[in-house]
Amino acid sequence: MLPLPFEVLPEPEPSHAGEVLIELGIILLVLAGLGRLAARIGIPSIPLYLAAGVLMGEGGIIPVSAGEEFLEVGAEIGVVLLLLLLGLEYSPQDLRNGLKSNWVAGLVDGLANGVPGFAVGLMLGWSPTASLLLAGVTYISSSGIIARLLDDFDRVANRETPVILSLLVMEDIVMAVFLPITGVLLVGATLLQGAIAAAIALSLVALAFVVSMRYSERVSSMVHSHSRELLLLSVLGLTFLVAGLADAVQVSAAVGAFLLGLTLSGQVADDVRGLLPPLRDVFGGMFFVFFGITINPLDLIPVLLPALGLALITAVTKTGTGIFAARRNGIGPKGQWRTGLSLIPRGEFSIVIAGLGVAAGIEPQLGPFAAAYVLILAIVGSLAMRFADKIPMPPWLKPQRRTGTRHPV
Repeated sequence: MLPLPFEVLPEPEPSHAGEVLIELGIILLVLAGLGRLAARIGIPSIPLYLAAGVLMGEGGIIPVSAGEEFLEVGAEIGVVLLLLLLGLEYSPQDLRNGLKSNWVAGLVDGLANGVPGFAVGLMLGWSPTASLLLAGVTYISSSGIIARLLDDFDRVANRETPVILSLLVMEDIVMAVFLPITGVLLVGATLLQGAIAAAIALSLVALAFVVSMRYSERVSSMVHSHSRELLLLSVLGLTFLVAGLADAVQVSAAVGAFLLGLTLSGQVADDVRGLLPPLRDVFGGMFFVFFGITINPLDLIPVLLPALGLALITAVTKTGTGIFAARRNGIGPKGQWRTGLSLIPRGEFSIVIAGLGVAAGIEPQLGPFAAAYVLILAIVGSLAMRFADKIPMPPWLKPQRRTGTRHPV
């Protein structure tokens, strides 16, 4: 039957894409404005991005909903690109030497920064499992924030940067064991199942190291192309594939991207370092905004004071860990101080760990506590890295001046 001339056809449903594009446009313009403001007043842009994310999240002044799913994916891409480009700066030999010389510092790092979190969790009356998750939150520094700031402040070539890098990689490798075990404990599985999961994760990490150290030139030759388009497509495709497979087997996607960066060498690494930074900066900004969006400002108030106290304690212990590691590598007092301050920021991994507990419902305060703790140290740590050379060193760290003794003629 043909429709009558005056029959009103149903209106098409409004497209959701328009709302998403509007929100993303506003977010990117806000990032551009905050970046200009940060450059004008001489501070890192990351704390401003985090604060903007808090204001855009649930309970914030300008809630974002339509574009949140895209931001979540963009945030994951941002962390992956940050670590890929950081891995391109170093050879597998550099990393192997760093891990050999810094494994003791890595052990000190775990004890000095994990124990305070576990102790505070027990003091708050939390269960041992929830306290263990808080220990993970306080232990691991933010690879994403630190990698971004090392590049922003032109410190990639500094002598202390390989020490920082090796400590971050060791922390991420520990997370490759920590996350499967805690995940199994949260669902009530046996310790044997947790041990099996950890063994699989460690085996995959070890395999990635072998490939990066023995087959670097072969992988680079397979990826290389004189066409920038084909090179970018190949590298991004391989990066996302490796990062996704790493994440699927409970190894950090960031670790996978970093190890791939180590694997690429020669002309490929040089070309990629010239192509990817603008893309990394855009998606890196999305990561920090999305991280802020996950925080409800109202949930921060009840846990702010204990989180502030724990943040102060672990900022000191992280700084001490960095100084200890740098000193063992023969780095001078100023480099030791920069190393310590550079390890203060906490970020993406801490939120992932807290999210496990929130999803399992083991402790209602764990999520807000971790959010407050991370927000404090992300901002304070970013500022500490920015002004590391202007923050006074403790007297015991300063080099002693030698004074000559005059002898009478």
